Amino acid sequence: MKKLKITLLGALLCFTGIINAQDTSNDDFSKWQFRLRGIVVTPDESADIEAIGGDASISTAFVPELDISYFFDENWSVELILATAKHDVEAVGTAVGDIDLGEVWLLPPTLTGQYHFTGGDLVPYLGAGVNFTIFYGVDEGPVVDDIDYDSALGFALQGGFDYMLNDKWFLNVDVKKLFLGTDATVDATTALSATVDADVDINPWIFGFGVGVKL
Repeated sequence: MKKLKITLLGALLCFTGIINAQDTSNDDFSKWQFRLRGIVVTPDESADIEAIGGDASISTAFVPELDISYFFDENWSVELILATAKHDVEAVGTAVGDIDLGEVWLLPPTLTGQYHFTGGDLVPYLGAGVNFTIFYGVDEGPVVDDIDYDSALGFALQGGFDYMLNDKWFLNVDVKKLFLGTDATVDATTALSATVDADVDINPWIFGFGVGVKL
């Protein structure tokens, strides 16, 4: 856990240092950009569940997302993506049947570097970066006694485009793939007289549509 936090902090400090080192004398492009999207978070989940076998089923969520971008020049930028989503979780096909594992909130702040293909009102971009997912607000459901999810460092790929309405406002379509997982410990002492460990891959697709502004 400590190493993961140090890695993420190092990435943030690196990007902050790059921003501070930029020549601010060139003002012929907007350095800051903000977007507000509605996103659909669709997990592409799988799990390795000890002792009882089976797989994981994680629900799709629809939530708002805010992102903040800083442009080094007209093409290169970094983007910080902020959103949180609640998912229903179930263990399916286990040796004791399907098990309702309640709900959990995911907070995966994601930092990506992007390249924007300029030259017209339609501005496609590609990006890649890192995310650090925090699990909170766990409701373990009616069957098990407790569930603990480990926070995890993951990676992200991104693609999309902005469509400029004028020099300031634009529409945005965005697709991201997050590669993230967690080690979960399920305390099922009451129901199964056991504690069960699971290695869960969440790996969500995130589809977004929204509006943005350049400053």
